[in-house]
Amino acid sequence: MRRVSEEAIVPLYRALADDQIVAKAPGDVVTVADHAAEAMLAEALAEFEPALPVVGEEASHADASVQDALARDCWIVDPLDGTRNFARGEPPFGIIIARAEGGVARSGWIYDCLSGRFCAAHERGGAFVDGERIKARPTGETPPVAAISLIFMDEARREAVRRRIAPHYRMTDIPYCAAEQYPRLALGVNDVSIFERTLAWDHAAGVLWLNEAGGKAARPDGSPYRVDEWEKPGLLGAASPALWDELAERMAEI
Repeated sequence: MRRVSEEAIVPLYRALADDQIVAKAPGDVVTVADHAAEAMLAEALAEFEPALPVVGEEASHADASVQDALARDCWIVDPLDGTRNFARGEPPFGIIIARAEGGVARSGWIYDCLSGRFCAAHERGGAFVDGERIKARPTGETPPVAAISLIFMDEARREAVRRRIAPHYRMTDIPYCAAEQYPRLALGVNDVSIFERTLAWDHAAGVLWLNEAGGKAARPDGSPYRVDEWEKPGLLGAASPALWDELAERMAEI
């Protein structure tokens, strides 16, 4: 991940030409760095386990059937999470990799391209930052700090969240980057987050890492996140199970 960052991503940071940024959908772009990083990561992962398919964000965008492999053993790759920021010449952005078996992430890695922060987690093995085992910690603020993504909600749901959820928290900006949002939930920066879109490459590693750190990430009804249910909306993350329960109870009322 470090090599890919140093060779395919960071050299283009604040150096992209206009024709190296392409719109994928309204508000969503891809750059030459995304494609180069995904190709390098797929090649490197194939050296570990040649028979294991790689479900990459850009490959999946080109051919949706690539995501069929999410129900089996596979690698899941977001080659440049936070592309929106990267294309604007702003932090944060990173690389996310997960290894899943039977629709469940068993290992996950999150690399911050600018700081070099490296988060890793393995199922029932704990969560780590730069090799040091960590335990999720809330901010300790009253009210708790919330980073809520409203982007993919319909207008009625956005308004319900603004009226019924937001008043109970100190709202803060979202980083537009899951590779940053999950660490913030465990490292005393944010207390809770709400995600509407739950694509595997954005959330597989982060959900595992936060849960292994002793925080909690799950569907609003409490069911576990599965990478093969990426079309299902709704995901809550929190720095502690108690904070998660409080948020889930409020969400159930809207």
